[in-house]
Amino acid sequence: GSSPCCRVVASETSRRPLRAILALGVVIIAVTALFFLLVPLGSDDDSTSTTVGGHPLLDEPAPEIDLLTLEGEPLTLSSLRGRPVLINFWATWCPPCREEFPMMVDSYAEHADADLEIVGVLSKDLPDGARDFTEDMGAAWPVVDDPDQVAWDDYLIAGLPTSYFVDTEGVVRAFSLGGFTESGLDSLLAQILPTEAGTSESAAEGS
Repeated sequence: GSSPCCRVVASETSRRPLRAILALGVVIIAVTALFFLLVPLGSDDDSTSTTVGGHPLLDEPAPEIDLLTLEGEPLTLSSLRGRPVLINFWATWCPPCREEFPMMVDSYAEHADADLEIVGVLSKDLPDGARDFTEDMGAAWPVVDDPDQVAWDDYLIAGLPTSYFVDTEGVVRAFSLGGFTESGLDSLLAQILPTEAGTSESAAEGS
């Protein structure tokens, strides 16, 4: 799998020493996983999507996100409970982050009936340029700005891009470090989207 375009350890001035230690642990896990634990998702040989075994947030409630969007509107992750959510940490200066956008745009439209939401978390970047980029890409989902790295710390981010896949109950079910391919994104989303069986049963009950 591909490595993220930028790997950043918690800053020396961090006032959250415990989270800094946890973030360092994630970096160690990720480096080890490059050799032992990285599992490509999807059947394509060029798939770059990966999940890292043993991440502290997997199968745990997703930390709350309470930030302002690029338009200045408040957004909380808890307000999206009941919907599958892809949380994407990104920046305009990160090439793999930019390459992911067309795939997310397509998936956002494809899974609109499943009520999929995407929350972009702008990390270590300027809002104006990010706003222009998302508009140019046709990204209709909300993007929040994380200037104080609150979400960055809460989600133990070690590099960009990083994505979390949260189910309708607010639990993290999958994690991606580095850019993903279309097949990889499909495999990750399958872990949080309603199953076809469940959809068919619901349709049958409603008929």
